Amino acid sequence: MISHTPSDYQTITYEVERGRARIALNRPEKRNAISMAMQLELEHALWLADDDTRVHCVVLSGNGTDFSSGYDLGQYESLAATGSEHRRGRQSFDDDAWRLEAAQRCRMALFDMHKPVIAQVQGRCLAGGTDIALLCDIVICSDDARFAFPPARAQGSLPSHMWLYHVGPQWAKRILLTGDALGGTDAAALGLALKSVPADRLAQEVDDLADRLALVDTDLLACNKRIVNMGLELMGARTLQRTAAEMDARGHLARSREDFRKNVMQHGVKDAVRMRDVPFGDDLIRR
Repeated sequence: MISHTPSDYQTITYEVERGRARIALNRPEKRNAISMAMQLELEHALWLADDDTRVHCVVLSGNGTDFSSGYDLGQYESLAATGSEHRRGRQSFDDDAWRLEAAQRCRMALFDMHKPVIAQVQGRCLAGGTDIALLCDIVICSDDARFAFPPARAQGSLPSHMWLYHVGPQWAKRILLTGDALGGTDAAALGLALKSVPADRLAQEVDDLADRLALVDTDLLACNKRIVNMGLELMGARTLQRTAAEMDARGHLARSREDFRKNVMQHGVKDAVRMRDVPFGDDLIRR
């Protein structure tokens, strides 16, 4: 865990008011692409909120038009990520799995902390954005939100995996085998989100729920969050997250992953992503 204060955060914002801590991903110019620095700051902020006796819940959002477009490919696809003296790179399977597990430990604060976290999702919630949102206790989204993990088409599998517990095995497979997107209203209908509302009502909907949570003793909030999460653990949720990181490392050995990396080097990230996704055309799932 890093030791700085909220005023030092570079990739997120943090404030406490009316019984809630508001944490916002704050790289709107990059559609809140998730860097390792962001994950470390988010973990720090979550435990800070969990320790604050004024806070009954956390509202996690993204500044700008999107919750998050996913992991920062400029960082995660870099061929220069080869380590340094006495530090791991990503040269072996175990190196890769170790790095993925280190990042996952940051995200698991959402699951492990005692106080509930509400994800307020608008616009794109893609790839790493879903890894964060689906570890939250409650997801409320706008009708025009889009949930998807398009890197599953070429780059690997999911380094965190809560889809199964939200939508069941068939819908999890339908979404992840193709990387296709689920709109906000369908996400709510299938259980990926608790509720979907018009974009102009999203903030108020989340605040209304946070207001209700602020009326409840934090000890009781912790009891009720943690018993449900213990049930998820008994259904294998924590083991599945650990397995997901190793499975993603395995997925990184696929030929399509190497092809994608070559396209990044030759054409740049933007064009490589376009080349990956163009064959899928309109990828919004229509139930």
